Amino acid sequence: MKNNIIKAFLIFTIFFNCENEPVINLLEYNSNLTVQQNLVNGVSVIDILNFNDVSSFYGIDYGGGFIFHVNPNNGEIMVATDYSDIGDVAWGDIFDLDTSYAIGDGDLNTQQIIEGNQNDNSSNGTEFGSDNYGFKIVDDLNYNGYNDWFIPSSGSMEIIYSNVHSLGLGNFNENLIYWSSTKEGYFPYVMAFNFESWGGLPFPGSCLDVNGLLIARKIN
Repeated sequence: MKNNIIKAFLIFTIFFNCENEPVINLLEYNSNLTVQQNLVNGVSVIDILNFNDVSSFYGIDYGGGFIFHVNPNNGEIMVATDYSDIGDVAWGDIFDLDTSYAIGDGDLNTQQIIEGNQNDNSSNGTEFGSDNYGFKIVDDLNYNGYNDWFIPSSGSMEIIYSNVHSLGLGNFNENLIYWSSTKEGYFPYVMAFNFESWGGLPFPGSCLDVNGLLIARKIN
């Protein structure tokens, strides 16, 4: 009889504790978790920003790359990563075109350059002659589980350097020169991540060169 009473008490205790245990909503910000863990749980960027500075996002490995920009107004994130394992690649057709330097305009720039390559540029430029060029490769790319990659603008390149690489984060190669998607006339902007030589600023390059690929994507 005594054993039955003890068993009944234990069952009641377990049931009571389970019934009254607080339910954790993973979509709500949890201060006991890191910013990265909250993101992975699905907590919105805006909610996380209510408790953290925007700089706390920089360099986090998330969404296929490393976070380098956060828009505090709409919660949009941009990530970037190195994609130079395929080796240096060509620019593509050489023709007169201006694209944007603004942060976040790399996707538009990439599409403008691809559209330009689809046209006949023989009268005012040079035809590359195939789709094996940087912007088309990236536009067709499925990498780290995502297929919406683009080559970032020169403005984005600068903050990839300052917000990620200069903190010792990311996977960017200091021995490479990377294409950006910013172009003035016939001169594209490129960037190196070597601390001593370049200091994190884009500079004019040549469409005749081959360079490494740094790719980015947006997460809404």
